[in-house]
Amino acid sequence: MSTFEKVVVIDGKGHLLGRLSSIVAKQALSGQKVVVVRCEEINVSGEFFRNKLKYHAYLHKQNRVNPRRGGPFHFRAPSRIFYKALRGMIPHKTARGAAALERVKLFEGVPPPYDKVKRVVIPDALRVQRLKPGRKYTSLARISKEYGWKYQDVVAKLEEKRKAKSAAYYQRKSALAAVEKKAIASKADSIKDINSQLLALGH
Repeated sequence: MSTFEKVVVIDGKGHLLGRLSSIVAKQALSGQKVVVVRCEEINVSGEFFRNKLKYHAYLHKQNRVNPRRGGPFHFRAPSRIFYKALRGMIPHKTARGAAALERVKLFEGVPPPYDKVKRVVIPDALRVQRLKPGRKYTSLARISKEYGWKYQDVVAKLEEKRKAKSAAYYQRKSALAAVEKKAIASKADSIKDINSQLLALGH
């Protein structure tokens, strides 16, 4: 992401939570609009039980001055867990930081219109690039479901529909490309003279 795009859509699957959030924070602070989809597929290094205990300890932290107020509030959805990590890397109480957070959108699954947009990955944040082979890791979806996120099945069902739809679109596109290629090949002899004349003219 060396140049500015109108909107950069990042596919969160297989990325590490901290590394991805640091890169997204830097881009947002520099003025880039970023959308992260499939937040439920973001990974955290370490085995599930260890991450579960860490999140359990985090959930029991309360407001020390007045515990009856109930705060701070702890999010359960994967996109909100990623948001909390991202917010910690941005000076969100300043005008610049608040504006940067406004430039970031986070989603579970791939909702419209981002299902028809090119999605990119961040090589520096990919788990396969950063963790040694054999190291254990956990997905945010599993942690979220353990602590009260109720929409894992809904997101999975919508993702199945989206993948089936995109596969059908790809088959139609491939079939049309094959027909076009065949048509061009069948007319290659008849337009050979025209092509040679165009080539001589520099086209």
